Amino acid sequence: MEVLIINQTEVDRLLPMDECMNVMAEALKTLGRGDAINPLRQGMWLPEKVGVLGMMPAYLDDINAMGLKVLSIFPSNHGTAYDSHQGAVMLFETTHGRLLAMIDATAVSAIRTAAVSGVATKLLARAEAADLAILGSGVQAQVHLEAMRVARQVKQVRVWSRTRAHAETFAQRGSERHGIPVTAMTTAQEAVAGADLICTTTAATAPVLIGEWLAPGVHINAVGAYGPSVRELDTSAVVKSRLFVDRRESTFNESGDFLIPKQEGVIGDDHIQGEIGEILLGQVPGRRSSEEITLFKSLGLGVEDVASAHYIYQKAIETNLGTRVEFGGHRHIVS
Repeated sequence: MEVLIINQTEVDRLLPMDECMNVMAEALKTLGRGDAINPLRQGMWLPEKVGVLGMMPAYLDDINAMGLKVLSIFPSNHGTAYDSHQGAVMLFETTHGRLLAMIDATAVSAIRTAAVSGVATKLLARAEAADLAILGSGVQAQVHLEAMRVARQVKQVRVWSRTRAHAETFAQRGSERHGIPVTAMTTAQEAVAGADLICTTTAATAPVLIGEWLAPGVHINAVGAYGPSVRELDTSAVVKSRLFVDRRESTFNESGDFLIPKQEGVIGDDHIQGEIGEILLGQVPGRRSSEEITLFKSLGLGVEDVASAHYIYQKAIETNLGTRVEFGGHRHIVS
């Protein structure tokens, strides 16, 4: 049995941001209809918590596909030649359970995460939103700039990073690539002042975005923090926002941005207005006025990885990309 190996460069070619946003919208609708299985992620920490091996399985009925993303996360890789997230997405068919493909997870994770934020932005941001602030300057900051430009007519960008040189490098490259002004700011408060759109894409464990900084009508995509004890937004930012999530169960178990204010007693489970899939299905309303602040808390789901992998696999077959490897899977008979 042959397995198709699809590398990082090929993923970039096969999964453009606008196409990935469409794929993510369909996956979230499938989840919202109850036609998907998405167990909570599991993680195995190494000693001293220097890194974690994460596992995210999922199944989607509409595409008849199941899969598993296995990802190592090493935050200390920031500033090195290695991405902090590395691994593979394994795609299986559901008739005989055959392994169809192994796909680079670094690129899949980066693109699909930003694409989901793009879907949320199309649903929740004001139509005229054009002033973007990005907190963070790494991979997710880069792909979120791309996704925001697909979702809205972004005209200017301000970026902040804990390391000023990183913000300046991001600004220079972003300006050259996208042909719009991208400016490095000294503080996070300066970056978000007056912004229509804010993306938090940091590795922070304590708040970098404060509620009193937020302008009326802003939409926020909170992406960087995952885990019940870490967050990027302070309590006031969450309290004053209409909160939407990718999945309630994941939020109740994995999101410090939600759980810490809940533990403080200032919000309850009903502070979550709905899931993105529910907005797409017309089950809950999105933005209701030009003045309200909307917040999408992204945690990342296995269904997003499997849907991405299935789309990549189909396109790879059509375009003859990837490397076929004889891998086994036939009944093993000892001679």
